[in-house]
Amino acid sequence: MKILILTQYYPPEVGAPQNRLHELAIRLKAKGLEIEVLTALPNYPSMEIHKEYRNGKNREEVIDGIKVYRAGIFVSKSKGIIKRLLNYFSFVWTSYWRGRKLGKYDFLLVESPPLFLGYSALRLSKRLKAKLIFNVSDLWPESAEKMGVVTNRLLLGMAYKLEAKCYNRSYLVTGQTMGIVDNIKERFPDVNVHWLPNGVDPFFYDPSKVQPKDFRSRNGIGKDEVVFFYGGIIGHAQGLDLLIKASVNIDQSLPFRIVLQGAGPLKDELMSMANQLHANKVLFLPPVPKAEMPFVLKEVDVALVPLRKLELFQGAIPSKIFEALAMEKALLLGVDGEARRHFIDRGKAGLFFEPENCDDLTEKMTTLIKDRNTMIEMGANGRAYVVEHFNRDKIAEGLIQVLKDV
Repeated sequence: MKILILTQYYPPEVGAPQNRLHELAIRLKAKGLEIEVLTALPNYPSMEIHKEYRNGKNREEVIDGIKVYRAGIFVSKSKGIIKRLLNYFSFVWTSYWRGRKLGKYDFLLVESPPLFLGYSALRLSKRLKAKLIFNVSDLWPESAEKMGVVTNRLLLGMAYKLEAKCYNRSYLVTGQTMGIVDNIKERFPDVNVHWLPNGVDPFFYDPSKVQPKDFRSRNGIGKDEVVFFYGGIIGHAQGLDLLIKASVNIDQSLPFRIVLQGAGPLKDELMSMANQLHANKVLFLPPVPKAEMPFVLKEVDVALVPLRKLELFQGAIPSKIFEALAMEKALLLGVDGEARRHFIDRGKAGLFFEPENCDDLTEKMTTLIKDRNTMIEMGANGRAYVVEHFNRDKIAEGLIQVLKDV
């Protein structure tokens, strides 16, 4: 069985879709499938082509045994809608012309968002005689509309039509959460949909095998401080301003620190806000490669996972949850719905706070600072739960079985 994965984002870029797709590719290959990847020149999150890929370099390479083909892409540091659309559509164009020269495949798995990559995927699947698998990690354009990121009615109308076309022409649609799966099944009852969740490698994220480095000392964090850690995109969906407000509401005599590690469109704005509010307990750090994450997580205490209070996020399961729980870190979850049912109600892995409720977050943070034994117990519960239910090896085996049945 030969599969081509089409995605705008892939390592060496750092991020959730990059890691998820690469880990899936590795496991599918290990189980005997032939896997190749068609992706863009790496540019995220800096929005400039990585130095080692400029001037026509590394257009074909092998990463961990996976053959990777790269196509050009327009990048700009501008946050305007025109430049963002140029970024998306440039790869739609180049990915088709790059991909059409490749060989035949049994399946073409495309990652959405960006939804517009569906244009390339539809044509490539026909050209390469490959059955289309449309992998949905976010319900775009619904999420973009509800968050107010896209308001142009013409653009939204085009996007909804493309979404329907991609689903209806796919042999299989995969959804990252059951919320996404249920949403698609309700709107498109004739589409074959499979739950393909994110997960974790419990051998890579194994707290018993990871020794502390110098994360705390390097960043001026005391040994006794309870570290609340957020790692990931610093963007619109997360509502991270809540963390800054909560940091100044907590009794400042208590030993704690909030670390926000990552990059994104709102980072400068949030840093300015923290400065204005004299939020001295908040520390902003740049993103680090995946290989460093176990060592970072080893030295923090609580994983902070917030999202804005939108009905859309009732089915969301942010990927950062899995690694933190595998490293036995208690979870402070500001995501209602599916994630709460999994990790708080069933897994007993942490505490839930109402999204966008600063008083509730402040109370729950204070509780964890004062009760470290419970915090440790929640961390142990979390690892046991994700190892049992979200092991990447089992997820890959499930997908293979579904593809055999298609």
